Amino acid sequence: MVIGEDLLFSHGASLENYEAGDAVFQEGTAAKYYFQIKYGTVKLNTFLEDGKEFVHGLPFDGHCIGESYLFTDHHYAINAIAVTHCEIIKISKTKILEILLENPELMLEINKYMADRLHFRFMISSFLAISDPIVKLTKLFDHIKKYFGFVEAYSFLIPYTRQQIATLTGLRVETVIRYVKKMEEQKMVKIESTKIYY
Repeated sequence: MVIGEDLLFSHGASLENYEAGDAVFQEGTAAKYYFQIKYGTVKLNTFLEDGKEFVHGLPFDGHCIGESYLFTDHHYAINAIAVTHCEIIKISKTKILEILLENPELMLEINKYMADRLHFRFMISSFLAISDPIVKLTKLFDHIKKYFGFVEAYSFLIPYTRQQIATLTGLRVETVIRYVKKMEEQKMVKIESTKIYY
């Protein structure tokens, strides 16, 4: 959790439900709310002119989405779409800014969170210049394992489906399946009941 739920609810936040495919917010609209995921997975994406989709991230339980837009007048340059059933805490921009001004330590937490997300986006962007699928997969797995504080080999369950890994790395699903198998052969990952442990 980026900001404690009790604090958000005590300042008038509501809990909204979204089904898979529902838009939380859309590209080109103004940022009027702070959104924090209580449960579920959201896809941050943009659609290119040729209809292709570029996925910026797949935040889930405890993450906030679109938070950087609360500090600017720019409209969203991305969409946020529920991937699964989601429960999302929603509070107005005015109220969240009041909370942050009253609690400067939370402003530091939000800044740290945004810096981590920006780092993730830079890393994802670098995948465009990497041709080796194992290098892409290793960079992604290293990042999320470190983010969650895991160190030991095979101690971390990758929280994404193979389809989600494909969208994050720019690979085809078939390529992800094939190269995860190669990584297993090289003892870089362990697969148990289709789950990937890194």
